[in-house]
Amino acid sequence: MTHILYHNPRCSKSRDTLALLQAQGISPTIVAYLDTPPDAATLRSLLAKLGMHDARALMRQGEAEYQALNLADPTLSQDALIAAMQSHPRLIERPILVHGDQAVIGRPPERVREIW
Repeated sequence: MTHILYHNPRCSKSRDTLALLQAQGISPTIVAYLDTPPDAATLRSLLAKLGMHDARALMRQGEAEYQALNLADPTLSQDALIAAMQSHPRLIERPILVHGDQAVIGRPPERVREIW
């Protein structure tokens, strides 16, 4: 079964997660999500695999875009939040490892061991 890593090479946690996987002989398929943002269906699938019911749980709420787009507004729909992540992929928490029907955010990187 393939491992997929949503990766940002400029992020130390993402690099550490990739190194941890490679040290275990796991060569994940790398998705450079900042260059190729996931579409809405993929984001919904990631949320489901992560067991998240609110798209905000997958968002980096400290990012400037989060504040500028007023994404804390409780009246925003899940569709609106997902659309924001598509348009502003920096908002997506990272790294995310997907293996089968499971996914985990590698913060800390050791969390990826949960789905090996």
